[in-house]
Amino acid sequence: MKYISVILLSVTAAALVACSGSSFRYSVTGSNAPQEGAAVYLVDKLSNTAIDSTHVADGSFTLQGKAAKDALLSLRIDGADWYFPLFNDGEPVQIDVADTTTIGSALNTKLTECDRKNGEFMGRFNNFVRAFMALPRAEQEARETEFMAQYQNMVEEIGESYVKMIEDNLDNIIPVAFIEDVPVLAGDDKFLELVSLDVPFTKHPYTQEVKRRFDEEHAQEVEANNAKESIVGQKFLDLEEADPDGNLHKLSEYVGQGNWVLVDFWASWCGPCKAEMPNVVEAYKKYHSKGFQIVGLSFDKEKEPWVQAISEWEMPWIHLSDLKYWKTVASEVYSVNAIPDNLLIDPEGTVVARGLRGKKLAEKLKEIYE
Repeated sequence: MKYISVILLSVTAAALVACSGSSFRYSVTGSNAPQEGAAVYLVDKLSNTAIDSTHVADGSFTLQGKAAKDALLSLRIDGADWYFPLFNDGEPVQIDVADTTTIGSALNTKLTECDRKNGEFMGRFNNFVRAFMALPRAEQEARETEFMAQYQNMVEEIGESYVKMIEDNLDNIIPVAFIEDVPVLAGDDKFLELVSLDVPFTKHPYTQEVKRRFDEEHAQEVEANNAKESIVGQKFLDLEEADPDGNLHKLSEYVGQGNWVLVDFWASWCGPCKAEMPNVVEAYKKYHSKGFQIVGLSFDKEKEPWVQAISEWEMPWIHLSDLKYWKTVASEVYSVNAIPDNLLIDPEGTVVARGLRGKKLAEKLKEIYE
C-alpha cells in the first residue's frame, strides 16, 4: 500500500486520455476492509480521475469495468492515508485490505511486494514527522537540529530504496508506479537518468506524462529564476505596504536615500526564514551604525503572528506588509517564489545582489563597510 506522505508533495496530474489503443476489463475485489460504508474509488493515474466507485459493505467491495491496457490505477478508500497501486493487465485482483496482501497476476503481485517495502519506509517516516510535530513548540525548537539531521537521513534512505527497486525492475513496468517520487527523494539528476533509459517503464504513458510535467515545471523555474535575477543591476522597483501600525509607506522612503539597504523577504510561518534571521540580525547590529538599513517585507497573512515574530526574533528594523500571503505585492513586483530571499540595494537605489544568505551576506557587507 502506498502511503500518502504528510510532508512530501506529489505533482498534480493533467487531465489526459490514455494513449493506449486497446483496453482490458478490470475486476478488483476487496475483503476485510475496516471502514464500513466508506467510499471506494478506482483512479486512473494518467487522467487523475475516478473511473469507478462503490462502497464498503460487510467489509467487502467489488469494482468491474474497462480501462486502458496496462493503465496505472490506484484503489483509494475514504479515511485511509494510503492507496493500492495496480496495473490493468486483464487479470482479476483480490485485495485483503487488513493485511495489504494482493492476489492477482505476477506483475501486480510483485508490484504489491515492492509497494509494501517502500510503504514500510514511508510509514516510519510519517510517524517520525508526526511525533515531532506533536511536541510542544519549545521542545521542537530545542530539537530542531537533531530532527533535521534525522529527517534528511530518512529521506535519503527512502530515496535509495526507491531507486534500487526501480533498477531491479527495469525489465518490466513496475517502476511506473514510483517514478514520480524520485525527484523529491533522490534528486532531479537521478530522475533524468532513469527516465532516459530505453526500458519498458520509460515507454509507459504515465512515465512520459510525469517526464512532461517535470520538464514543464523545470522550465517554469528557470523562467522564474531569470525574472528574479533580471533585477540585479537595475534600479529598484517601488511599492507600497503598511507598517505594523497600519500606516502606508513606500519603499522609496527608505531605498535610494544614500544608504545601503537590504530588502528582506520573509514570513513568521517560514522555518528557513527563522533559521536565517540570526545572520540578518547580526549584520544589522554590526553595520547599522555605519548607515546599513533593512526593510522587511513580510509574506504573512495575519497581523498577530507577524508582529509577534518581529518582537521574538529581535528584528529592530523597518517592517512592511499587506498581509496577502503569496499574493503580496512584493511577490509580484520582485518575482519572489520562495523565501527567505533578499535584495541588496546601493545608496543610489541600484540592486547589486540578490539572495545573500549566511556567509555570503556577511562577506558582502564586510567588503562594503570594512
